[in-house]
Amino acid sequence: MATTAQSTEQLAVDTIRTLAMDAVQNTGNGHPGMPMGMAPVGYLLFSEVMRHNPTDPHWPDRDRFVLSAGHGSMLLYACLHLSGYDVTMDDIKHFRQWGSRTPGHPEVHHTPGVETTTGPLGQGFANAVGMAIAERFLREHFGAEVQDHRIYGICSDGDLMEGVSAEAASLAGHLGLGHLIFLYDHNHISIDGHTSLTFDTEDVNERFDAYGWHTQDVDDVTDLDALRAAIAAAQQETGRPSLIRVRSKIGYPAPNKQDTPGAHGAALGEDEVRATKEVMGWDPDQHFVVPDGVYDLFSAVEDGKRHQAAWEERYQSWRAADGERATRWDLAWAGKPLPGLDAALPQFDPADKPSLATRSAGGTTLQTIARFLPTMVGGSADLNESVKTGIAADGPYSREQATRNVYWGIREHAMGAAVNGLALHGGIVKPYGGTFLQFADYMRPALRLSALMHLPVVWVYTHDSVALGEDGPTHQPVEHLAALRAIPGLTLIRPSDANETAEAWRVAVEDVDGPVVLVLTRQNVPTLERPPYAPAKGIDKGAYVLADADDAVATIVGTGSEVSVALGARDLLAAEGVAARVVAMPSWELFEAQDQAYRDEVLPPGQPKVAVEAGIAMGWERWVDATVSIERFGASAAGEKILEEYGITAAAVAERVRSLLT
Repeated sequence: MATTAQSTEQLAVDTIRTLAMDAVQNTGNGHPGMPMGMAPVGYLLFSEVMRHNPTDPHWPDRDRFVLSAGHGSMLLYACLHLSGYDVTMDDIKHFRQWGSRTPGHPEVHHTPGVETTTGPLGQGFANAVGMAIAERFLREHFGAEVQDHRIYGICSDGDLMEGVSAEAASLAGHLGLGHLIFLYDHNHISIDGHTSLTFDTEDVNERFDAYGWHTQDVDDVTDLDALRAAIAAAQQETGRPSLIRVRSKIGYPAPNKQDTPGAHGAALGEDEVRATKEVMGWDPDQHFVVPDGVYDLFSAVEDGKRHQAAWEERYQSWRAADGERATRWDLAWAGKPLPGLDAALPQFDPADKPSLATRSAGGTTLQTIARFLPTMVGGSADLNESVKTGIAADGPYSREQATRNVYWGIREHAMGAAVNGLALHGGIVKPYGGTFLQFADYMRPALRLSALMHLPVVWVYTHDSVALGEDGPTHQPVEHLAALRAIPGLTLIRPSDANETAEAWRVAVEDVDGPVVLVLTRQNVPTLERPPYAPAKGIDKGAYVLADADDAVATIVGTGSEVSVALGARDLLAAEGVAARVVAMPSWELFEAQDQAYRDEVLPPGQPKVAVEAGIAMGWERWVDATVSIERFGASAAGEKILEEYGITAAAVAERVRSLLT
């Protein structure tokens, strides 16, 4: 037990340190050093700085905390436990173990009080930028009476080495996100050694000054008064985001491992844990101890209840003053559109639009959807004119106004992680980001995390095949559909024409509660006559019989622009007396969710099946017997010429069907 000579505040800080040491030592692995070094920051944020209510972790106007340095998760878990969140001492003791609520890196929706899943460095930083964009938008849209809070975070040397944090920091400074405050754990240690090996040439604060941030230094993390003063100054700076560089010692006060890589990613060892507790004046034979008075110092429960009660009073007056606004608020926080979206969806008449690029149909549909989602926020990575993701009714999000159009700039990775942050914040319905399909690779870590966190976001990827033409193989996606389908929990929809595209947006907004990828064409594709072809609402089930034949001997499956190729092959075969049916299969994931009877109806067992898609064939073996695909990179030429040379033609598909019938 700690000696009585220590102040209660020091006891609280050291309690965080000992809980981190004990939890990591107990499970045999983890990252004790960062929680030990940054314990004073965690203590201040959770005990006196942030407005939060541990009994209601989803209070809309709470301050958010993002641990971008997710490897230091025991700092967060210790603070959550001490603050009164539903994180028990038993949870702490089962850190990083099967079934526990304290996984190795924080996971949102898993541990009460965790705002985002972090671990891949830099992602949390950009998530926080997205949260700050959301907070400012909602504050301007609904009023400061009900939305006026801050986003706090801790980032590490490693976070700020990552490119995604540079992209996000640049954007945050440009937009003047003054409610964003990061404390930078500047401990000079990474896994490979001292950061003089990799990082110390640059001055991070000068870099952030250039981004347009307000920057400060705290030379000693153990100086609580200096930390308080820096945080207070950051709170006063409302026109710029703030970075507080805090000089810390990783693993402090471990006598042999502090300031070394040995404190970063492994248990300190029993001897070092004992020695550290002795340095702090604690009984080395006791573990998972919270001294008397420490819980009382973390008065977040009572303070949070008072903050929320005051907010509730303002909120009820605010609701009573404007019922229509209150309805928008309710739908925004429920993640629902205003009534009437289905009936308002655009209908594309083949007589008026015999052919139309699905990106253009998507842009038209987005304008309708935006009318029914007043808190939908999104944009593209400098490609609005190409990917059609701008909301025409709004101007650009800027320092002067918070609108629904975020101009992300050529920052795909930050866009992905910040869109995740928009969703994580809440109140922003179906946030989205758009770019060319080829450049989805630039944002794949954020895309993966959107699936891992099951976030209701929409990714709009256009220019979806070699058919985009003359820009050539650097811009022509070939392997991307397969790569995206490989991500668990991600729903990919590749519509075949304008009306399927409108329905795809509807499905993304109303039917799928996780991330959705809409894959759209640059080139025009035929607007299908419906009838004779089946209604586009068949997209709900992922695949449907578009063109049937009573005496069909084969099934041709297509996605996106290749559905018209499949229909052409069907016509060629029909001229020879061979009956084939065509299945449009815009979404494997939606189709997989159907019962076996429906799947067998669409793809009859025992009947030869051929798929055509302008990408690699990987994965199609699950659904069909043979494929017509592209197994190499593209070329610089007219799109139609490339498709012809690469065999994405009706004739090639018909021949593949014949080969299965002989």
